[in-house]
Amino acid sequence: MRVNNLLAAPGFDAWLEGDALSAQNLFYTQAGKPRVSVVSIAHLGDAERMFFVTMLLNEIIAWMRAQQGTGSLRAILYMDEIFGFMPPTANPPSKQLLLTLLKQARAYGLGLVLATQNPVDLDYKGLSNAGTWFIGRLQTERDKARIMDGLEGANQGDFDRAATERRIAGLGKRRFLLHNVHEDEPVIFQTRFVMSYLAGPLTRDQIRALMDERRPDTPPGQGSPSPDVAGQAPVVPPAIRQVFLPSSGIVDVYYPRLLAAAGIGFRDTRRRIDEQRGSVYTVEARDAPVPIDWDESEKLPIAADRLCESGMEGAQFAACPTPLLEAGSYAAWERELRRWLRDNETVTLFQSRKYRMSSEPGESEGEFRARLQQRASEERDQAVARLRKRYATRATALENRLLRAQQSIEREQEQATHRKIDSAMSFGTAILGAVLGRKRISATTANRIGTAVRRAGAAQKKSGDVTRAKETADRVTEEIEALNAELEREIESLDLAFDAQAEELEEIVIRPKSTDLHVSLLALAWLPYRRSGDGRLLPAWD
Repeated sequence: MRVNNLLAAPGFDAWLEGDALSAQNLFYTQAGKPRVSVVSIAHLGDAERMFFVTMLLNEIIAWMRAQQGTGSLRAILYMDEIFGFMPPTANPPSKQLLLTLLKQARAYGLGLVLATQNPVDLDYKGLSNAGTWFIGRLQTERDKARIMDGLEGANQGDFDRAATERRIAGLGKRRFLLHNVHEDEPVIFQTRFVMSYLAGPLTRDQIRALMDERRPDTPPGQGSPSPDVAGQAPVVPPAIRQVFLPSSGIVDVYYPRLLAAAGIGFRDTRRRIDEQRGSVYTVEARDAPVPIDWDESEKLPIAADRLCESGMEGAQFAACPTPLLEAGSYAAWERELRRWLRDNETVTLFQSRKYRMSSEPGESEGEFRARLQQRASEERDQAVARLRKRYATRATALENRLLRAQQSIEREQEQATHRKIDSAMSFGTAILGAVLGRKRISATTANRIGTAVRRAGAAQKKSGDVTRAKETADRVTEEIEALNAELEREIESLDLAFDAQAEELEEIVIRPKSTDLHVSLLALAWLPYRRSGDGRLLPAWD
C-alpha cells in the first residue's frame, strides 16, 4: 500500500521524467566525448537526498565493475559535503557504497574526491582508504584530534605530532597541508586566488533555464496523440489479433497502432558475430493510399511477451483507421516489414586500425570511443613512462653535475674565506711588526709583508674560483630547465598523438539475411494514455 501511495502521489511524476540515470551518460556524451555532469540535490529533503545518492552510487558501482581494470585514470567522482553520507557510527545506505568505492574504485581507474568541513563526522575506515589528504584550517579540537590520529596511523610511527599540530594551526587562508601516501613528508601549499560571488546553490528555475538548450527531444512513442476519441472499442474482425500495452497506472484512453514483433539474427563468421535481437515496432496508420510507412515506425522498449490480450475497464477508445480493420492488408504489411528490416536493422561495428580494436555488437560509437580513449590513455601513460625513463639518464647526469658544482662552490667559498682571514692576519702581523718594532723595516718584516701580499692575491684568486663555480652551477641549472622544458613539450605532443576523439573510425555494417528474419507478431495494438492536469495526454504504458 505504501508503494501504491508513492506511485499515485502527484509529486512522483518528477521521478518519471528526464534522462534515465546512467553512469555512462554522466561520464561521456553520446559521441563518446568526456563530459562534466553536475548533479544538484540542494532542493531535495534529507530522505530524498539519501534516496537519490544511494541510487547514484549504486549505478556508478555497477558501471565501475563492468569496466576492465586499469592503472590509468578513467573518470572522477567529486562529492561536495559528504556529511551524513559516511558517518562514524550510523549506517545509512550510502555508507557501505562509499566505503566500497574508496576500497575498490582505484583498481578500475575511478578517482574519488570527497570534501567536508568536519573530519570528525567521517568513518575512520573511509579516511584510512584515502591516499591523498588536503587539510585546511580546522576550527575544533575534535577535528584536529581526528586528523592527527589519522596522520599518525598513516605514517606508521615516524610522525612528529606536535610539529604537525603547529603547522596545521598556523595555516592561513587558501593554504593547505598535503598528505600523500606516495610522498616522504607532508607539504604546505597555497591555492591561487579565484574570484567567486558565492551566490549559493542554484534554484530549480535557474537549473531549468540552464538546461533548456540541452534537453533531449521527446523519446520515441511518447508524443501526445490527437484527442479524437470515439468512446467504445471498435468491432475487429476475428482474423486480426488485438494486443494491449501494459499500463503503469490509470488509463483514460487507448489509441490504435499497427504493432510488429520481430526476431533478427546477425551472423558474421569471420568477425565472430552471432547476435540475436528481438524488437517491437509500432507505426501509425492513415486513411490514405499508402496507409503504412515503416520508415515512420518507432521502436518500443518493451518485450513482446509482456503484451496483454485485454485492456483496463472504463477506458475510452480512439477512432480506429479503416486500413487497420482490413485483415487482407496484414500479409502485405509483413512482406514490406521484412524488406524494411533487411535495409534498416543492421549491426554497425567501429574499427580503429591505430589501436587494433573493434567495437562490440550493440556498442555505440560514443561507448566505443570512451573505451578507445581508455586504451589511448593507457598507451599514452606507457609512452610517457618510457619518455621519462629515456630522459632520466640525462637528468641524473645533470643533477650530478649540479651537485658537484654546488659542492665546489661551498669548498671554494670556504677556502676563499680562510684565505681572506690568513691574508688579513698576515697583513696585520707585518704592519704591527713594522710599526711596533724597535728597528726599521728589516728583511724579515719585508718578507712578512711580501707573504701577506701573496696571500691577498691568493685570496683574490679564490674569490674568482667561487665566481666561476657559481657560473658553472648556473649553466647546469639552465641545462636542467631546458631539459625539463623539452620533456614537457614531448609529453604535450604525446597528448595530441593519443587523442581517441580525433581517431578516424572505419564502419563495418552487417545486415541480416532473409533466413535470419522472423516476424512473430503483426497485430492491432492499443496504446494507453492518461490525461494530465492541464488536459494533455501522456503515455501510460509500463
